[in-house]
Amino acid sequence: MRHRKLITGLVLSLSLATLALDTSTPPNGPARVPSGAAAPADPEPDPLLDLDPDLDFDPEGAAPTVFRGRGFDTCMTPSVGAMRRWLASPYRAVGVYFGGRGRACPKQPQLTSDWVEEVDEMGWKVLPLYVGSQSPCVRARNKQHVRMGGDPGRQGAREGYDAVRRADALGIGQDSPLYLDMEAYAYRKKKCAQATLTFVRAWNREVRSQGYVPGFYSSADSGVRHMESARRAGVADLPSIMWFARWNRRPDLYGERVLARNAWHPARRIHQYAGNVKERYGGLTMRIDRNLVHAPVAQLG
Repeated sequence: MRHRKLITGLVLSLSLATLALDTSTPPNGPARVPSGAAAPADPEPDPLLDLDPDLDFDPEGAAPTVFRGRGFDTCMTPSVGAMRRWLASPYRAVGVYFGGRGRACPKQPQLTSDWVEEVDEMGWKVLPLYVGSQSPCVRARNKQHVRMGGDPGRQGAREGYDAVRRADALGIGQDSPLYLDMEAYAYRKKKCAQATLTFVRAWNREVRSQGYVPGFYSSADSGVRHMESARRAGVADLPSIMWFARWNRRPDLYGERVLARNAWHPARRIHQYAGNVKERYGGLTMRIDRNLVHAPVAQLG
C-alpha cells in the first residue's frame, strides 16, 4: 500500500466567543428496524426515496466519493469474514474507529490496511471515525479522563495530524473524510464551548491542510447544535460534513430540527437514528448503531 510523507501544518491557538443556545433532551425512543430484519408493526416509507439523486458534494474544491444509503457502526471493527456475512444486510457502509485517545475500543486488531482493501473490494464503504480528546465539559463519565487540556488549539492540530497519519497508514487516501467524534458536552458553558470550538477548528484546519475532508460527529442537541450556532455566527474552519445522533424511529437527513435545511447540504449529512441494537444477518449477530448516510466515504490511497 502506498504511503505519502505528511507535512505538519502551522498550529494556531485561537480564542473564540460562543453564543448562548437553547437546549432540549434528545429522544431515545424505540429504534426503527431496517428492511431485512423483523418487520416493524407500523412500516414507514424509505427516506432514501426522498433524496435527490443529482445532489453532489464539492466543499472547498474537494472531490470525495459520496455514498447514499444505510450504514452501521460498531465499537470493535468486525472481521473480514463477518463483513462478508453481513453482505446479506441492508447496510453497505461501515463506521470504523480508526484512532484517537478517547476510543472505547482502543485496540482494533482487525483494522489493518488489508482489511480496508478487502472490504472495499466487497463493495463496503468505510466511514473513518477518530475519537480524540473530548470537551472539558463532556458529560459521559467514561470520557472524563480524556478531556482536552489548557491549549486546545495546539492539541487539536496535533490530533488532526495524528488522524491523518493513522488514516494514511490504513491506505485511506486524500479527499477522504475523517470524522471527529465529540461526545455530548455542556456547550452552554461559555468557557467550555470556547475551548471545544477552538479544538475542533484547529483539528479541521490540520486535516484540510493534509488534503482530507474534516467531518464531525456529535449528539444533535449538543455538539451539532453548537456547530450550527457557530455557522450562523459566520465562524470559519468548521466541519465540512455533519454526522448527528438523534435516536428516534425514523431517519431524517434533511429535516433535523437543530440544523438549517441548507446547512451541510447537499450530500454532507449522516443521521445516526438508533444505537446499541442487535441485528443478525448471514447467521451472525452484532450490536450496532444504525445510520442513514448521504455523505463522503473513504477512498483508497
